[in-house]
Amino acid sequence: MGTIYLGFVASLLAGLGTAIGALPILFTARLKKQWQGILLGLGGGVMLAATTFSLIVPGTEAAISQGYSQKTAALIISIGIIVGAGLLWWIHNHFPHEHFFKGQEGPITSNFQRIWLFIIAITLHNFPEGLAVGVGFGEGNISSGLPLAVGIGLQNMPEGLVVALALRKLQYSVAYAFGISLLTGLVEPIGGVVGATIVSFGQAFLPWAMAAAAGAMLFVIVDEIIPEVDRESIAQEGTLGIMVGFVAMMFLDIAFG
Repeated sequence: MGTIYLGFVASLLAGLGTAIGALPILFTARLKKQWQGILLGLGGGVMLAATTFSLIVPGTEAAISQGYSQKTAALIISIGIIVGAGLLWWIHNHFPHEHFFKGQEGPITSNFQRIWLFIIAITLHNFPEGLAVGVGFGEGNISSGLPLAVGIGLQNMPEGLVVALALRKLQYSVAYAFGISLLTGLVEPIGGVVGATIVSFGQAFLPWAMAAAAGAMLFVIVDEIIPEVDRESIAQEGTLGIMVGFVAMMFLDIAFG
């Protein structure tokens, strides 16, 4: 089965997690702040563990297996992380977008409806996740990329619910909120194809691609998720969610990776 096809299918299935997670809005339009904190933290913890155990560690092993010394492998991974994070930082600063809790970032503009600013923000958040899944299948081996895809899919579920509830709070209809949650998840297959395509050019790109994907995800965690869960009203719940999410993804990757 081709690398690009694997990356597309895996990231598509992971992306559908946002729609699955949004299903509870059919029955309720509210969620206690404490649960929001736990869910946001849970997603951040999963992403942090996936960054470490599904991207940085395998990327380092891939570099060493290609004949690089440990020091050179460490340098490759470090540069890749900086490049991935730096690229996403540049995009964040040059594209107007608005987070549900942090507010508007990027260039100030009045040309976009608020909903489009939200969509751009969620797209910037989800694309690196799809990229990571696509790169995770870079060796063409289902077993090596499956834990990452499952972890990202599980992480997308609470994220999809939080997004849908935030849209409902802004007076959007149930159908509209669910549709946007589904749409934002479908950004991930695009990232999956990009990641798998880069790696398909040759295994020499695998360590670099894994590191860059890790850097992009790390930027999302530090720039978006941690500030959102660190708000005074949900800080403790957010911390709990991060710990649980990290341990769950770590177990998944070590046990089944």
